[in-house]
Amino acid sequence: MLKSIKVVLGTALIVGLTTLGACSRQEDPTPPAKPVDAVPPPPAPTPDAGAAISPALTALLIRKHSPVLGPANAPVTVVEFLDPACEACAAYAPVVRQIELVYPQEVRVVVRFAAFHPGSDEAIRVLDAARRQGKFEPVLDALFANQEEWASHRAPNVARAWEIAGDAGLNVAKAKRTARDQQAEAVLRVEAEDIVALKVERTPTFFVNGRPLLNYGPEPLMNVVSEEVSRAREARK
Repeated sequence: MLKSIKVVLGTALIVGLTTLGACSRQEDPTPPAKPVDAVPPPPAPTPDAGAAISPALTALLIRKHSPVLGPANAPVTVVEFLDPACEACAAYAPVVRQIELVYPQEVRVVVRFAAFHPGSDEAIRVLDAARRQGKFEPVLDALFANQEEWASHRAPNVARAWEIAGDAGLNVAKAKRTARDQQAEAVLRVEAEDIVALKVERTPTFFVNGRPLLNYGPEPLMNVVSEEVSRAREARK
């Protein structure tokens, strides 16, 4: 099954995503490497995912307001922390969609937000309003597809983000009212609190059945999802 995902994605996309950097809360320049006398041996390979996080932190992964893509009772849950203004998140969207297509009954994707860039908080308001209108997925797809039109990290054009959402089917007049109500404010507050508690420092960040993805890249994500699906299938036997 994993092989079929790779075929659909294509080698170019896999390579491109592997070399693409994530968006981080603080993007400090990497200091120059210190000279060494000898080349050290390569490090031992690390697992693609870590151990499951504590029950207390697991409880923070999914909130009542979190958009869920896929069946609610799916045995495998992928939680993705994304920033709608993050180029890496937009680039990973096809990978996430392919996982949904390959495992339509076995995987659900839960979306969480991290506002790491200027304008991201307004885009999150747009997306939360879209969720409340049942338009979350098409609006998210549209914001990612047209990201270059609104998500400049120096001068974001949030008015254009609203226009894009409207073109994707959002009732903008209604959404702009709900985007400023107490429920929307609570969503932004909880998202900000949870990324701190869960130590989310970059986007996208993935948790698969409560296990944080350690190795950044599409193949590690696919590997962990495939592993968890296999476990679920074995448990049903």
